[in-house]
This record gives sequence, C-alpha cells and structure tokens, in this order.
Amino acid sequence: MAKINSFEDIQAWQKARELNKEIYKVSNSGIFSKDYGLRDQIRRASVSIVSNIAEGFERNGSKKFKQFLSIAKGSAGEVRAQLYVALDLEYLTKEEFEKLNGLVLDTSRMISGFINYLKNSELKGTKFN
Repeated sequence: MAKINSFEDIQAWQKARELNKEIYKVSNSGIFSKDYGLRDQIRRASVSIVSNIAEGFERNGSKKFKQFLSIAKGSAGEVRAQLYVALDLEYLTKEEFEKLNGLVLDTSRMISGFINYLKNSELKGTKFN
C-alpha cells in the first residue's frame, strides 16, 4: 500500500467525497429538495462518512482510526437505506438510485478493505512511534 500522508490520500475518503457531492446535487432539486427531513438526514449521513474518515486519520492511532472507519461504514449504510426511501417516494429515478447506490457500495467496500488492512498491519500510528 502506498504511504498515506493525509486523509485526502485515502481512496475511500476520495470516493466518499464524490458520493457526498452527488448526494447534494440530487437532493438539491425537485421534490427531494422540499422534503427537509430526508434531505437533511441523507446529507448529514453522507457528510459523516468523509468526516469520520478524516477525523479517524487525524487521531494518529490505528485503533481509534478503525473505530472511526467503522462509524463511517455505518453512515454509508444509513445513506443506502435513505436512498431506498428516496427511491420509494419517487424522489430519485431508478438510474439516479443505481448510480448513488453504486457509489455508496464502493465507498463501503473501500472502508471495509481499509479496516481489514489496518487489522492485519503492524502499523500503530505516529503516536505510538
């Protein structure tokens, strides 16, 4: 694995950022934009993914980082559930749903892979050096 110097280097964070941008775009128009509860909740959950990856990285310890990655993964699940609600309410087209669901699934898989990497790694973070 390439050396990661900042959270911006983390591929899962980059994918989550892309997801976040798309969530804001789709929830900013049409009837979706008027459902303030669902719109705000899916946005908060999406922002939680990028935020927890970043915060966990900045903690400089792999144990805490794994915990924050787990929270980010949970938020990805929350986004997926809310995408189904938006689809069922016809706030999203099937194509929009499939694109966003694919992005969130990719993000979740990347987070899982990173958690597994950290579990099997001897790296402990800079605060343990």
